[in-house]
Amino acid sequence: MKTLYLLFAPILAQSLFGVDISQDNNLSKVDPASLLSILSFTKILWTIFFFIIAYLFISFFTKALTFFAEKSSQLRISLKGLIPIIRIFLWIVFIFIVIKEIYHPPKEMIIGALASVAIAVGFATQDLLKNIFGGMMLLFERPFKVGDKIKVAEHYGEVINVGLRATQIVTPDDTIVHIPNMEIMNSNLSNSNSGELSCQVVAKIILPIDVSIEKARNIAIESAQVSKYIYLNKPIVVLFSNKMNEQKPYLEMKIKAYVMDIRHEFQLQSDLTEIIIKELLAQKMLKNYNNIND
Repeated sequence: MKTLYLLFAPILAQSLFGVDISQDNNLSKVDPASLLSILSFTKILWTIFFFIIAYLFISFFTKALTFFAEKSSQLRISLKGLIPIIRIFLWIVFIFIVIKEIYHPPKEMIIGALASVAIAVGFATQDLLKNIFGGMMLLFERPFKVGDKIKVAEHYGEVINVGLRATQIVTPDDTIVHIPNMEIMNSNLSNSNSGELSCQVVAKIILPIDVSIEKARNIAIESAQVSKYIYLNKPIVVLFSNKMNEQKPYLEMKIKAYVMDIRHEFQLQSDLTEIIIKELLAQKMLKNYNNIND
C-alpha cells in the first residue's frame, strides 16, 4: 500500500494539472512564505462556516432522500443505494469550491501539497486507507446497496449505510454492526435480495416419519397463501427430507416462499411456522410429534 501511494500521488497530480512534480523547477516555486500568505484568520473562519453549512445541507439532503425513500416501498432500495454516492460527491464538490474560491492557491502549491499529503497519509494511516479504498470499490462495483440483506462472516442484516471506512448493517435483533470495508472485500458475501424488494424465506417444520406427505404439502401451501406477508407472484415450494435423531427417523419439511417486503423476512418465517403448525395440530397430524425427541 505504501508503494502504491508513492507511485500514484505524482501520477494523480500530473493528470490533474499537466505538471510533473518530479521536476525541481516546479517544486522550487513553492515558497513556504507563500503558503502563509494565503492563510488568514478570516479565511479560516469562512472555511469553518462553510463546513458547518455544508454539513447541515448534506445531512438535511440525505435525510430528505431517506424520508422520501421510506414513503415508497418500490423505490426505497434504489433511492437509498444512491445516498452514499450523492453524499461523497457533494463533499468533494464542497471541498473543491472552498479551496478554489477562498484560498486561490497556486497550481504548484497544490501539486506539492498533494504529494506531501499522499506520502504522509500513506505511511500513517494504511489501515484506514485500505478501508477507504474498499469503500470506493464497493461504491463502484455495488455488490449490494442500502436496503439489501447481506451476510458477511457471521453477521447478517439490512444495510443501512455504506461509508468510505465501514458499512453499517442492522441485525434481526436491532443491533447495528460496523464492518470495515476491507473486511467485506476480503470475505465471502451473500446478498439475499440483490436490490429487489422481495426475497426468499425458508421455514422448517419437523414431522413424524409416518405423516401423509401429500396432505402435509397441501396444508403448508394453503397456510402460506393466507399470510399477510407473502408475495404471491413467486412460487411457494415445499420440500421434504428424511432425517435421523438418536437413531429415530423423522421428516423435515421446508417451506420456501417469498416475502412482499424484505423487512418482514422474519415475520413471514414466524407466520409460516405458526399457521402451519396450528393447522397440522388441528388435523391431528402431529400426534406422534413427541416421539421424535423421546
